Amino acid sequence: MKFVLFTDNLKDLSVREVCRAARKEGFDGLDLTLRPNGHVLPENVDRDLALAYSVAWEEDSEISMVSTGITDEDSPHAESIVSAVHYFGIKNIKLGYWRYEPFGSLTKQLDEARLRLERIVRLSQRHSVRPCLHIHSGPILSNGPLLYYILKDFSPEDVGAYVDPLHMTVEGNLSGWEMALDLLAPWVALVGVKNFTNEPMGRDKFGQQRFAFKYVALSDGMAPLPEFFRRLKQIGYDGIVSLHSEYKGEKSFRRMSTPELLEQSGADLRYLKSVLNLI
Repeated sequence: MKFVLFTDNLKDLSVREVCRAARKEGFDGLDLTLRPNGHVLPENVDRDLALAYSVAWEEDSEISMVSTGITDEDSPHAESIVSAVHYFGIKNIKLGYWRYEPFGSLTKQLDEARLRLERIVRLSQRHSVRPCLHIHSGPILSNGPLLYYILKDFSPEDVGAYVDPLHMTVEGNLSGWEMALDLLAPWVALVGVKNFTNEPMGRDKFGQQRFAFKYVALSDGMAPLPEFFRRLKQIGYDGIVSLHSEYKGEKSFRRMSTPELLEQSGADLRYLKSVLNLI
């Protein structure tokens, strides 16, 4: 597997600084944000992705994948993004998200998402790039079965599943994550890793206990990473693993500075590698 650091929470660093820090902590490369407010802006993709690629090469690192905001073929600068990514040999891109609208319309939204994905696939095929859909709590693709519904008639060569043990555990804590991997096995193209716990936050007006979601270190969370990676090994996955390091802001178990986040990312990577050595 190739381990990369997601740059979303490192916006205060330049691409060169991120490359140096990631390499110091043992990462193979970057999962570079190529979207609004990212390290590379969509409107400047031709120039700035070339600069980022050159910097990564100089720093003995690489840009292994990019995370975009593309949700349809007519998303701003979509063709330029896909073309530039292909030019630099990046095979997989993360797409943006389709929001879940008011209750009662999910079937319609899933059908519309399939049509959007068909258009994105046609665009991506022209440039030999594989778009990947991320399982993420909240948007319509919040769990594995919903993603399977979208992907089941697409070739794994044309579109990939971006699996994520945190979100798959949030939505399927007991065995839902495992069933999701079972369904999605042919399409698994990317893996994003983070972990979480739920902390009590008092009762609501009905007397119901409520809980707050918190990002925690990989070894401390509810997502069963050893079991998850054992199943990945079983299906033969040996591709990119992106560590998301969501350690800034109120949802983190501890608000971290950039140096602290990088140090924690290195600790997470060492833990994950130790897990892989044992399974």
